[in-house]
Amino acid sequence: MAAIGIVAAILLYFVAQKFKVYEDPMIAVVAELLPGANCGGCGFAGCRNFAENIVKNKGLNGKMCPAGGAPVNEQIAKLFGGEVGVATPKRLVLRCNGSCENASAKTQYDSITSCAFANMITAGESACMYGCLGCGDCTKACKFGALRINPATGLPEVDAEKCVACGACVNTCPRKLLALVPMTEQGIVWVACANKERGIDAKKNCAAACIGCMKCVKNCENEAIKVTDNLAQINEKCIACHKCEEGCPAKAIHSINA
Repeated sequence: MAAIGIVAAILLYFVAQKFKVYEDPMIAVVAELLPGANCGGCGFAGCRNFAENIVKNKGLNGKMCPAGGAPVNEQIAKLFGGEVGVATPKRLVLRCNGSCENASAKTQYDSITSCAFANMITAGESACMYGCLGCGDCTKACKFGALRINPATGLPEVDAEKCVACGACVNTCPRKLLALVPMTEQGIVWVACANKERGIDAKKNCAAACIGCMKCVKNCENEAIKVTDNLAQINEKCIACHKCEEGCPAKAIHSINA
């Protein structure tokens, strides 16, 4: 038995040597610098996977860790003798204003507390098939405590100081109502509605729904807004002059000042 054990040990040693995988020690060094949030904001499946990519490409190569911010990215860049690129700051916005006041409940949802599940079986308590379901999947996806459901409105609201723009909540929302928008020198203007129904139908379920009236298009002097499928959409030509917001009869256009 002793001889068999010795032979087996020798065989296992040679097999281990034959198939062992070499790992660059720099991967562990870079992974140690990363915050370990595994939020996916970098575009990779966790911090370890991002560290492997950084080492493989010998630097950030245009990528960034949103959770770690400038300090972490600068440390990583120095390891490889590079510099951190200038990233345009982004802010998280909600493309819905169907609050409890604007979109009163017409049914009662009493099932699994999950937006993903509710989206499969119902249009939502307000009966808007495009609006926020308010079950908080986005708040659960956020690992930085930057999102919470406001009990008064039933909508998620973001703490800009805590949000790192990782995009985890954006990917979680089944109705794609959360978006990361580049913050310009003038600020951000967006349409807080995703309803593509005709105005008369959209208004039945939400007082703040975009009605596709085209008034915003007429007020915009920069051709930065158009109406497609009964819904206003703002493009990169926007200079945040606020004329569309001020003239919107439904108050469906919102803004954040720089």
